[in-house]
Amino acid sequence: MSTTITITGAGGQIGYALLFRIAAGDLLGPDEKVRLRLLEIPQGLKSAEGAALELQDGAFGLLEDVEVTDSAAVAFDRCDLALLVGARPRGPGMERGDLLAANAGIFGPQGAAIAENASPGVRVTVVGNPANTNALIAAASADGVPAERFTALTRLDENRARAQLALALEAPVAAVRRVPIWGNHSATQFPDVSHATVDGRPAAAALAERVGDVTAWLETTFIPRVAKRGAEIIDVRGSSSVASAANATIDHVRDWVRGTDDWTSAGVVSHGEYGVPEGLICSFPVRSVDGEWRIVEDLEPDDWARERIAASVAELVDEREAVRSLGLL
Repeated sequence: MSTTITITGAGGQIGYALLFRIAAGDLLGPDEKVRLRLLEIPQGLKSAEGAALELQDGAFGLLEDVEVTDSAAVAFDRCDLALLVGARPRGPGMERGDLLAANAGIFGPQGAAIAENASPGVRVTVVGNPANTNALIAAASADGVPAERFTALTRLDENRARAQLALALEAPVAAVRRVPIWGNHSATQFPDVSHATVDGRPAAAALAERVGDVTAWLETTFIPRVAKRGAEIIDVRGSSSVASAANATIDHVRDWVRGTDDWTSAGVVSHGEYGVPEGLICSFPVRSVDGEWRIVEDLEPDDWARERIAASVAELVDEREAVRSLGLL
């Protein structure tokens, strides 16, 4: 038995960063064989074909097969895991409605192709931005596939938040846990440190010792740094996050398949938890149990946190209404 994994936008930089780690077993472990389906637009096929040649040259023992195609039906045929990486970025002069419409033209047909061709237990992770709303569009187009099978990647935001908290506390990042992301994968996201621990101890006291006014530090330093980290990397590197985005994608899917022993973050469908409107794809603190994401319940965000969560959720509602106004939902 092997797992069929479809990667869209596979000829792009994030796709390229994903392929070799998946083939090496970083995603599903050292005993799980994989079959890769690389979906690209016609202009990107040569790049994906080149990556496929390199995968052959890597002689990966876990890699059974690689197929490159521009057909969604072929790419999603019997797919077990779908990583929807390819998306339309915002171009010069493009309004938000234009961006949403362009991506609906990508993720709507992909959702339909998943419903028609993928395996019954398919799991879908949307990486391409705006990830939450792209996941919503794909899920709405995938007739018969439970919405719970569609997720948006917010693990990169969580990884950034944990890393920044570790730096502030001069602690190993592995010691920092429970720093979930609420809301949208955008500048309005809320990285929540209220339940954070360092080596199992509450982080709040340690933060107070180092930064003084914790709320001021969160508002002026921590939250903006996490939310704008992608822009910072573009400014420094000259191009967007690639390896860190691929790493977060692997973290997300591996935890979804294999389970978690603590909280993490994922954009999952809301059923009204924490007052988030039903049907939105919103980031919550979650656990993975028996192959399903489960929202961590019974947390009590304070008024300051609720205000920030509400602002990010309102942005998600605005995006959903904008897509509806274009007749795309």
